[in-house]
Amino acid sequence: MVKLYKNFDISKKHKESIILIGNFDGVHLGHQKLFRLAQSYKKIYKLSIGVINFDPMPKMFFNKSLKNFRISSIDQKINLLNKLGVDFIITKKFDKPFSKTKSIDFIKVILSKKLKARFLFVSNNFRFGNKREGDVNLLIKNEKNYNYKVVKPKPLIINNKVVSSSLIRKLLENGFLEKANKLLNKTWTIESIVQKGRQVGKKIGFPTCNLDIKDYILAKPGVYAVRVLKKNSSKYIKGIANLGYRPTFNQKKILLEVHLFNFSGNLYNMYLSVEFLKFIRKEKKFKSVNQLRSQIKTDLKIAKKIK
Repeated sequence: MVKLYKNFDISKKHKESIILIGNFDGVHLGHQKLFRLAQSYKKIYKLSIGVINFDPMPKMFFNKSLKNFRISSIDQKINLLNKLGVDFIITKKFDKPFSKTKSIDFIKVILSKKLKARFLFVSNNFRFGNKREGDVNLLIKNEKNYNYKVVKPKPLIINNKVVSSSLIRKLLENGFLEKANKLLNKTWTIESIVQKGRQVGKKIGFPTCNLDIKDYILAKPGVYAVRVLKKNSSKYIKGIANLGYRPTFNQKKILLEVHLFNFSGNLYNMYLSVEFLKFIRKEKKFKSVNQLRSQIKTDLKIAKKIK
């Protein structure tokens, strides 16, 4: 099981390791290729694999208006990295004092003195230190001084595009869910707790679970075919979800509402994983509740046919 750290004071057995630095948001095919390469180094050099990532993500820290950005939550990321054979993860709180760390101090104090890193896996555009002053060239320049080796893996290119978290966010925002799922190598999933809603779905004959999407990326508002897992269960329940603002009811807050097929029971305060299988249609404002009800019936027929 992967060992979790909140700072750079790690145990002796995890020092002198292979260190990968990045957000690894979504742990997509490009990241998976990177971790396979790290595994080959682990085999040759008999070293542990460690990940340094930050919370909040630096981009979200510097841009406070960036509320919905993550492809995966921290818990999801930890589970995915664990499956890729990572031995330890350092999730450092990204705050003002830490953001002022000089790039040379990050190398000297953190990477060398505290972690004693042997190999550093970083992308070509990796920046670090106060005002992003440090880059890959600075890391390479200091290899001999601090006894580590920089590894710059080639990015994964599919259909002439570099597979990146940014590309996947764009695909989700534009409704290209299946393309995003292919690059993630899994179905995009929101995990959250069921909250009490306004009972609108129940009133119109389609009871729903309401989930707060927290800081997940807002995929294209609309209707999706989904499947749902309750915590500690391995049995999927198929359903349909509306992600968005419910314009027919003048809702201002982004909400994920899920209607489950062939299910009855109370799900309040339950932790659910909602897997997005297919984008059915974009969100629209209906003139009447009857019109909405009729559209939902059509959406249900489509969603039920999706495997």
